[in-house]
Amino acid sequence: MKILILCSANSGQIASFIQEQVIALNALGIETDYYLIKQKGLTGYLRARKGLINKLNEYKPELIHAHYGLSGLLGNLQRKVPVITTYHGCDINEVPLRIFSVFSILLSGYNIFVSKQQVRKVRMLLRNYSIIPCGVDYSVFYPVAKKEARLKLGIHPDKRIILFSSTFDRYEKNAKLAIHAVENIPGSELMELKGYTREQVCLLMNACDVGLMTSLHEGSPVFIKELLACNRPIVSTNVGDVRESIEMIDGCEIVPFEVPEVALAIQHSFFYNHITVPAGLTERNDNRKISQDLLTIYKTVVNKKLKNNN
Repeated sequence: MKILILCSANSGQIASFIQEQVIALNALGIETDYYLIKQKGLTGYLRARKGLINKLNEYKPELIHAHYGLSGLLGNLQRKVPVITTYHGCDINEVPLRIFSVFSILLSGYNIFVSKQQVRKVRMLLRNYSIIPCGVDYSVFYPVAKKEARLKLGIHPDKRIILFSSTFDRYEKNAKLAIHAVENIPGSELMELKGYTREQVCLLMNACDVGLMTSLHEGSPVFIKELLACNRPIVSTNVGDVRESIEMIDGCEIVPFEVPEVALAIQHSFFYNHITVPAGLTERNDNRKISQDLLTIYKTVVNKKLKNNN
């Protein structure tokens, strides 16, 4: 089976969770190629249509798997190759982007949402869809002794390290709340997740005392699932599918958007050297399982297209 992955690279690279999902698909014998949108905004996506048509004529995929609503809309500007679209967060959570996602939802042969929260926002439009969370590559993210991880990164063994979920400059990540909370915890340092390789991120997660997410909204944040893979405590606002991922795990806590509560939860997390993640949750987040679910959807959509053509 040949699949064309349609996604943005206007930040200079493909999102790591998309790349790792594609690697898992390749392991099942699925042939893939990318068509990358490198310009920003609706006009940038519309300008990419001609290049997409050329790519389809050259590669001849059986279907397109688009990531994010605008990519789904672009993919559906042609009607020859069926489109499956995955919506990852801002494309549903932010109203201006949701407007474009509505057209993608209506036109796509199948839609994938990464959380129940997303589905609730567009449920009146839905017919063929599944909820499939973003997954983890467990060959990249796994537990490492904190002492060993800190030694490799050159981090002092006694420093309190709080790992922020992203870069400080992304509005939706709400770094201001995290910064103010950590200011209330003497001897602690808030580390920005910026400029690291995937292997270094794994070490950082194992080296930190707690992972912190203060986002205003999310889809299915991979940051949370990667921390779970490293057995690290988590403090997070109630966004995306975070609650269903961590609420039953000792050492993990959901917090309101209030500085004192976030600071207190972080201090509570210091009592946990590690967390214990239920086996079922680990399996659900495994990219190998997710790729099997995607393959089933791919076959269904392709077979439906073949049936309609006969």
